[in-house]
Amino acid sequence: MAPTAVHDILLARWSELLRRCQEDASPDPAPYGENLLGRWAEPQRRYHTTDHLLAVLDRIEELVHHCADPDAVRLAAWFHDAVYRPDRSENEERSAQLAERALPEAGVSAARTAEVARLVRLTVTHDPAPGDTDGEVLCDADLAVLAGPPQAYAAYAAAVRQEYGFVPHDAFREGRAAVLRQLLDLPRLFRTETGHDRWERTARHNMATELELLTST
Repeated sequence: MAPTAVHDILLARWSELLRRCQEDASPDPAPYGENLLGRWAEPQRRYHTTDHLLAVLDRIEELVHHCADPDAVRLAAWFHDAVYRPDRSENEERSAQLAERALPEAGVSAARTAEVARLVRLTVTHDPAPGDTDGEVLCDADLAVLAGPPQAYAAYAAAVRQEYGFVPHDAFREGRAAVLRQLLDLPRLFRTETGHDRWERTARHNMATELELLTST
């Protein structure tokens, strides 16, 4: 899909979402959406792009029946990588802080803003507590890329490598392998029943294949 089409689809979805979440006499959603979309389109991004944002939002809709507060999860998707620098480790925290600043100004309640920020911070570990249904949905939607068809998964892995193009080959290979092992060691990648049933087996196969390629070269 052309970038302009993705932008227009996302802006419309953002505006509808924010209007549902705003209290009375709130500002126009469009400038906030444009600011977020500008962040998601920054030149250092290769995987964490508007395409990724759209994919996460679409996966949330597949899992939405698991949510306690679907709109908080949708808002968290918009903010979860809104701040992204591949050479920094505090992206999730800075993204959560952005949500804490922007959402009250945009007319979102303090309670929902706090929930959005909590969910964004949860994407550091992708390890929601038992019973945290909103966290489960956001994390499953974010990790669903791991369960793509072989060609799509290869494109995802290549895009991640491009984002870390400043890292030497051996160091990247070692770090990426560690991430894959950490994920593969989890008892289950996907916490919702729907996500687990649809994506678990394929995701594990994809990651095991990538890990074998990384460690055999």
